[in-house]
Amino acid sequence: MGLKIGDAIPLFTLPDAQGNQFSIKQLIGEKPFVLYFYPKNNTPGCTKEACDFRDRYEDFKNCGAEVVGISAETPKSHANFQNKHQLPFILLSDKNNEVRRKFKIRNNFLLVPGRETYVIDEKGKVVMVFNSLNASEHMKRALLALSKK
Repeated sequence: MGLKIGDAIPLFTLPDAQGNQFSIKQLIGEKPFVLYFYPKNNTPGCTKEACDFRDRYEDFKNCGAEVVGISAETPKSHANFQNKHQLPFILLSDKNNEVRRKFKIRNNFLLVPGRETYVIDEKGKVVMVFNSLNASEHMKRALLALSKK
């Protein structure tokens, strides 16, 4: 099992879609945020999930929150994925799955990287965790958790 409600998230820095280093410290202390870990760009489920977050991104912003997607894809792959689907939020490249391991996210079916979403408060504490292969539920659960704050 990964991190639980009330746990502080581990600090990390990863390259974004433009190849710039992004530290999660940029968000902690500033605003709540969603971290969603997904397996791979341009697969049907991952594209659906990303587009769900894109389509409701303004609702997340209205809650004062940021959205951050993380996978092992390269920054170039993220940039292509972001441009192709007009994704307005941050995508980070966890090439060696170091952050995924820090969050203790397990693979599904032994090979496929797990799909897990966290809502983090402005202090860096977990307020919601959702782990499911069902890509269409992640955005809904995250938005619901933020709207309850």
